[in-house]
Amino acid sequence: MRTSSFVLIAVFFLFSFSTRSFSDTQYSSESKTSQNIEASSYQELKTSGQEPKPDVTEEKSEIVKSGTLSEDLTKPVNSEQEPTQNEVIEEEKEETIQIADPIYPWNKAMYYFNDKLYFWVLKPVSQGYSTIMPEDMRIAVSNAFNNISTPVRFVSCILQLKIKDSFNELIRFLYNSTAGVLGLADAAKEDLSISKKEEDLGQALGSYGIGHGFYIVWPFIGPSSLRDTIGKIGDGFFDPVNYVTPVEASLGITAYDKVNTVSLHIGDYEDLKKSAIDPYISIRDAYTQYRKKKVEE
Repeated sequence: MRTSSFVLIAVFFLFSFSTRSFSDTQYSSESKTSQNIEASSYQELKTSGQEPKPDVTEEKSEIVKSGTLSEDLTKPVNSEQEPTQNEVIEEEKEETIQIADPIYPWNKAMYYFNDKLYFWVLKPVSQGYSTIMPEDMRIAVSNAFNNISTPVRFVSCILQLKIKDSFNELIRFLYNSTAGVLGLADAAKEDLSISKKEEDLGQALGSYGIGHGFYIVWPFIGPSSLRDTIGKIGDGFFDPVNYVTPVEASLGITAYDKVNTVSLHIGDYEDLKKSAIDPYISIRDAYTQYRKKKVEE
């Protein structure tokens, strides 16, 4: 019984092996035949001048095998490529406004002078003044000085052909001088929604395409440029405070305006210094950026 079982198993394996060999032989002959047919077809198309079309099924199978079908065929093609890191750096360099600094030793010395003047004199005096004078009253004083300096802004708007802004400055002056009690209250802003325009002759020169020239730091005044220094001198002719006599009284009024202004902004300069790697360069860049923005407005 065992002998007959072994015989049957042996016959079964021989039959399976012969069948598989036959199928492999048949597949090999069929593939050779198909290759011969494809070669003859390609030769006929080439002879007739037509280019053979690629097999789409084979292309897709190759793409699937390479693993790119799910990535390349499903993702939308972006016509705009993201800028590289170098391009971003170049754009940031172009956006940074450069100004000549040929008198760097003078400017750096004046920067240190103004820095010590602020921390040793101006800030302590302003802090003492702010403890005596309430903030509302200090804002009222600031409004009064802004109202007095209206001629500077009015002339600057005229020179820049900002006719509407010049009329608004005139209306502000008349309204604040009456309804605002000599300018102590900014009534024009509250009642008429007319805000003050930050204008000066330096901006007027810049609007005509006149550049900064070079960077200058003046004692007691701070950062400026050749163009803005000329504009500052021009502003002095239109500032009524400069016509107060004697000169000591005019200088005293100007100093009081400075102390009052600093008392409303204590901490701003300190924050700028803390966030800057080089405060001198940061202040210079901030000044040029600020003036550029004002000229473009």
